[in-house]
Amino acid sequence: MQLTIAVVGCMLASLVSCQQYQPSGSPTTPIPIVRYENDGVNFDGSYKWAYETGNGIQAEESGSVQPAQDPNQSALNVQGGYSYTAPDGTPISVKYVAGPQGFVPVGDHLPTPPPLPPAIAKLLEFLATQPSTPEPAYNRRK
Repeated sequence: MQLTIAVVGCMLASLVSCQQYQPSGSPTTPIPIVRYENDGVNFDGSYKWAYETGNGIQAEESGSVQPAQDPNQSALNVQGGYSYTAPDGTPISVKYVAGPQGFVPVGDHLPTPPPLPPAIAKLLEFLATQPSTPEPAYNRRK
């Protein structure tokens, strides 16, 4: 969790001190941070932060510590999101959760798997209606 706070702190510091540069290399006005909230890390390990910049970038995240399967360990469960406008003007918005299951982002711009071909879908439906067949005796362990 200290790493998370350090990363967020570095991100915010870089946003405050950075200047945007046009392709020609001439600096423009720095982008201000218009909203910043940080509840810090609580005694139970939970935390929450959020920020918004003058150019419309928004981000927020909260996390909590939950017991893991192993009683000697714990797991950090996180949820959050961010949004910004892409250079082509497309609004980008991502919501995510992260924890023992990994990082799971959701956004309209993210690729999705192709649809299942109709023949495969029909085969799977057919197989689901069939009774299970017992395992042959010679494959069973004694």
